[in-house]
Parts: sequence; structure tokens; C-alpha cells
Amino acid sequence: MPKKYFASSTEGAVNLVALAPEDMAAWKRTLDAAGRAWVKSCEFSGASGTQCLMSSAKGKLAMVAVGAGAGSIWDWATVAKSLPVGRYRLQIGSGRGTDSAEPDAEQATTAALGWALAGYSFTHFKQSSSSELAQLVWPKKADKTYVLATSGATYLVRDLINTPANHMGPGELADVAAKLAKTHKAKFKVIVGDRLLRANYPAIHAVGRASDSAPRLIDIIWGKAKHPMITLVGKGVCFDSGGLDIKSAAGMKIMKKDMGGAAQVLGLASMIMALKLPVRLRVLIPAVENSIAGNAMRPGDVVATRKGLTIEISNTDAEGRVVLADALAEATSETPEMILDFATLTGAARVALGTELPALFCNDNKMADGLLAHSHKASDPLWRMPLWQGYAPQVAAKVGDLNNAPDGGYGGAITAALLLERFVEREKGQQKKGLQKWAHIDLMAWNLSSRPGRPEGGEAMGIRAVYSYLAERFGK
Repeated sequence: MPKKYFASSTEGAVNLVALAPEDMAAWKRTLDAAGRAWVKSCEFSGASGTQCLMSSAKGKLAMVAVGAGAGSIWDWATVAKSLPVGRYRLQIGSGRGTDSAEPDAEQATTAALGWALAGYSFTHFKQSSSSELAQLVWPKKADKTYVLATSGATYLVRDLINTPANHMGPGELADVAAKLAKTHKAKFKVIVGDRLLRANYPAIHAVGRASDSAPRLIDIIWGKAKHPMITLVGKGVCFDSGGLDIKSAAGMKIMKKDMGGAAQVLGLASMIMALKLPVRLRVLIPAVENSIAGNAMRPGDVVATRKGLTIEISNTDAEGRVVLADALAEATSETPEMILDFATLTGAARVALGTELPALFCNDNKMADGLLAHSHKASDPLWRMPLWQGYAPQVAAKVGDLNNAPDGGYGGAITAALLLERFVEREKGQQKKGLQKWAHIDLMAWNLSSRPGRPEGGEAMGIRAVYSYLAERFGK
């Protein structure tokens, strides 16, 4: 739990002083000759990413100076990971001799969040583990509630993705969602197996029917009916073998992460509920395994959807957009203020943007601009990609209405998004006229290597950006 990396008491705490290069001259004048000589020998200049440990006359750690370029959460995660285990009190060097100030609210909250994220490790299946981290005395102006809710949500996302598929199948994912709903007094419903057909979710059923763990649609509703409705949809493919178009061994290796979209929306939902954002929240997760059996979906099959459109299956390994089709159609039926879906959807997005930068598709420019602005503010990057209508003919099928995997593969992230867009189009006679506002985030949900605060494995991507945007739009 992130809370264990913080302390309330300053007893025994070492001052952690953040200094900018322009503060250095004044700060060094407060030191004795030996201290100044030590700073020089350490080549400490106040530059970002640098630090200098100062000892007392008795040889004990008395102060740590860090470069005040440590302004992002990841800078502070780096600081937290590099310090000796102990207790630290954060101060911001003012450049006025011995004066140091308590960090302001933004500085304090950023530092605390970075500190919390630095402590994450996934050790659930290890007999012994060590996750020791230096403790930070809570800065007075830090938003504790936000820090704990956000770091807790990030831990949840990472844990869900990192958990092996034999411990995190569709049933287990539904159990996590049910527990989250109970914690926050939300309504929870799940439709399982053949009941999906009776309830008209045929696409979810088609993708997941070959697994011993039955497909299901997870549904959470929270908040007051009078508040604006926000609907989150997350791709919950708990393991993706590729189906009959089977992946290679290497391609299958980390496919436990293919429910990364579901993990993101559960993490984001936990933030929204814990921080009591005044919205009516709905979360929809089609939870399946893309498995191989005699009743598995085949190339060439035509699958019905909740919306009435049919999807011709050109490749069984393009299953995510198929299950999302039913969930998005359900989301649109209530005409919410906006729909946001998260999905580990295409390799094409990773080819275009790499693994660290989620692709944002959005049918509303104002909404897209807001999300991008808040992604920068939250150090949680997104990059907008086009819903290029010139590629729409590629999504048309020869036998069905839509093709789940157009030939050629060019612009694959775009064509996948264009297929999804067909399922958020409002029908004639729906309560609200005009375009349903919708954003689609195509993400990796995985760190290929470790960095401070971002260990190798499952990762939360985009949820801080989206929460920041929603809080500005709908907060009190």
C-alpha cells in the first residue's frame, strides 16, 4: 500500500532540500568550509537529477540536497528510489541563505505522488521480497486524498495486468470489479455465458465462447442520477492466444496484459469514486479469453452485434474491437455526456508511437484538446491520431457490414478506431441529437523496461490525464 511510504511525524527526519541552480550560491554560503568543499567534490550544481548527501560532524546523514529540476512525479520517484532508507522532510530552497520553504500545494502533491509510485513492486507470487523505500513526511500542503487515491489506482492497474491469466481470467476480473463496486457503494451487474445471447450481446459471446472461463459483460453504475453521465469502456481480453489465427510463442508471451484496457477503467473508476467526482459513472467491461476450441470463432465467420451491424472476421486475432462493439453500443444507448474507451487494441499504434505513448482518437476537437492539455499537466502523455474518413471504405466487408481486419495493415490503428466509431453513432430517435462525444485510447499498458516509479510490467496509462480533464469539466 502506498500509505506505508509516508510518515506524519518529523521525528528523526532528514531535511530534503530542493535547490534550483540559481539558489546554489546563497545555499553554499550557509555551509562551513568543509561543507562547501564536499559540495564541490560531489560536483553538485542543482541540476535536475543530481543530489548531494551531507553529513553532520558526527558522521550521520544531516541533509540531502536535490536538483530542483525534480519537478515531475518521475523526478521525485527517482529521488525516492536513490535515497538511503530513512525518513525525510521536504523543503524547497528559496535562495535566501538559510531560509527554506514548505513546498506549495502543487509541489507537495507532485512530490508525494512520485514518492508513492516509486514504492510499487509486484511480489504476489514470491515467497520473500523486499520493498523497502525511504519514508517522506507528508508535506503540509499535499493533497493526501488525491495522492493516495491516484497511487492506489495505479497500483490496482499494475496488479491486475501483472497477475497471470490463470489467476486473472474473466471470472476473477469480475470479482475485482464487484469488490470495487461494493467498496464505493456502487451497483454491480454481470451477464455471463449464454445469457449474453439472450441479452443481445452476441459479439462478446462469439469471441469468448471457446474458453472454459465463460465470457461476460461487467457493468458498474455509481453516482447520482442528476449528475452528468460519464461512461468508461475497457477491453477485457484476459488472455489472447490469437484464436485460430494463433499468435507466435513470442507474440503470446505477455498477452495476460490484453485486459489492460479493463484495468485502466477500473483504476480510473476507483479514482473517480474515491475522490467523489460529481458525475454519474458507468463502467462497462467485456471480459473474455480469446481461446482455441471446436467452437472458436473462425476466419470468414460473420458475427452479429448489439447494434445490428454484422462484423466479418478476417482475422481472429483482431478480437478486441469485436467485443468493444457490443459494449460501445450499450454505452451509447444511454446518450451519456461522453464515452471513453481504453484498449490494448493494435500493434499499429505501437509502430506509430512506440510503447510509451498511447494513441488518442476523438470525434470532438474541444474534448481532444482538453485531454491533451491535461495529459501534459499530469505528466501522463497522450498523442492524438486522426479518425481519417478517407480510410473508412477499408472497414467495409464483402459479406458482412464491417471487416474486423482490413487487408494490407496500413493505418491499422486508424481503421480499428473507425470500426469502433460506427458503434458510437447515435441512431435516429435517440434522446440527444448530434454526435456522441467519444474518445478511444489505444495503449500498450506495459513497460518493457524499468525506470524509477515505472517498473517493468503492467502500467497505468492515461488515467491521470483523463481524471484531471474530468475534474476540471465536472468538478465542484
